[in-house]
Amino acid sequence: MTDHSHRFIEEFDGFIGFGLNPESDMDAVTYYLQKFSDDQLMTLLRTRLTDDDRRAIFDLLSGLLRKHLTEPEYHRYFLKDTPDH
Repeated sequence: MTDHSHRFIEEFDGFIGFGLNPESDMDAVTYYLQKFSDDQLMTLLRTRLTDDDRRAIFDLLSGLLRKHLTEPEYHRYFLKDTPDH
């Protein structure tokens, strides 16, 4: 069984737009991040991204994780560290 999921992108059937309202913005961010992290797209992009691009993505994401997750949440939801692993 796999620890990671991307169900939102597979099940969402609403409108994707940003700047309309907070709920739509949250949907759009989830949609874009899940589309962006697709294995086929990342296989293509990873060799095209510059060092600065990779650093910017890493700094943004790691900064958001540090800002919004507690240490236990980081381990549980991002690292998927659970007692049964």
